[in-house]
Amino acid sequence: MATYDLATQEFLKVLTSVLGPVKSSALALHEPNIGEHEHQLVAQCLSSGWVSSVGAFITQFENQLSKITGAAHVVATVNGTTALHLGLYAVGVKPGNEVIVPTLSFVATANSVAHCGAIPHFADSSSETLGMDPIALRKHLASTTTKRGGDLINTKTGNRIGAIVPMHAFGHPMQIDELDLVAKEFGLPIVEDAAESLGSYFGKKHTGTFGRCGVLSFNGNKTITTGGGGAIFTDDEVLATKIRHLATTAKIAHEWEFIHDATAWNYRMPNLNAALGCAQLDRLDEFLKNKRNLAKKYQTALVDAQFLKFVSEPTGTTSNYWLNTFQLVQPDLQTRNELLAAARTQGYLCRPAWNLLHKLPMYQNSPRAELPVAQMLENSLINVPSSANLGS
Repeated sequence: MATYDLATQEFLKVLTSVLGPVKSSALALHEPNIGEHEHQLVAQCLSSGWVSSVGAFITQFENQLSKITGAAHVVATVNGTTALHLGLYAVGVKPGNEVIVPTLSFVATANSVAHCGAIPHFADSSSETLGMDPIALRKHLASTTTKRGGDLINTKTGNRIGAIVPMHAFGHPMQIDELDLVAKEFGLPIVEDAAESLGSYFGKKHTGTFGRCGVLSFNGNKTITTGGGGAIFTDDEVLATKIRHLATTAKIAHEWEFIHDATAWNYRMPNLNAALGCAQLDRLDEFLKNKRNLAKKYQTALVDAQFLKFVSEPTGTTSNYWLNTFQLVQPDLQTRNELLAAARTQGYLCRPAWNLLHKLPMYQNSPRAELPVAQMLENSLINVPSSANLGS
């Protein structure tokens, strides 16, 4: 019997043992958990008449996020991509610059760079954390860059490198302490893509709080949702003031005049979305507990597995287990695809990791390091149903 047949049998057995047989048409990868509390706060917002970009729920939502993450300043935005765009722009990324990003990431990580008129420069991943590999990055930067007038220059392209954007894949914290050392060594600001990692900690510090700023996403498939939405957070008061100003069309406060002092964006989160977010944050501990319970069930079911292993939180970290992930012991794209097809036939809506960003048509000519680990991970990772209610 072919290896992928045996691996498929093992995969389906684990899914069934943890999740049971699919009774409806399909079991989603990750779906929101909306209850009575969410209905109540959204109804309050509707009754208030303040449903757009001004309202009490926006302030409440930002304050709740500040308390959870430990960040001094939070600005709620319409989605995570806009938050990342604002962060990169605010730390000084300019058109023609290059920004270091992981090739194993959601496309928004690279797109936010492109929205600045800059160029993504792709880095390899760590097999232990799935995030950017700081050791490989240090070696790559040492061999391909030089300092010129205080700037870090890519010697192959002549472009200034303006920032590093690490991403915490599937909620698992990457080696942000080591990356911080690399960033300081080469004089680069960190804009931390923590879009997937609300409730995740490196040591005792929340992800997204290690760089100049960090961002979160609250899309419908995230740990908590605002329907659509994001946030950018920082301890730098000057940077936070700049970001908030740029997110609100750079409008100068005045009783009636429309005075704008910069070309900016209308990236503000609506109050209606924030109301939903406030209710969801009230339940965050419940969601995180259920997601860890589900992760433990998957991990236990894979203890004696021959072809698959469970991707656990890295040592010294606490993961929110946004998406539970299995990894093929022997990476093989054909086997991965066979498992995905078989699972979906049985109603389990599993998915692979993202296609590596440097392979996408708009980024094929972008600069990049050697990417062997990311390629291996692309061929071996499968995300399995991870909704919080599955672990209750």
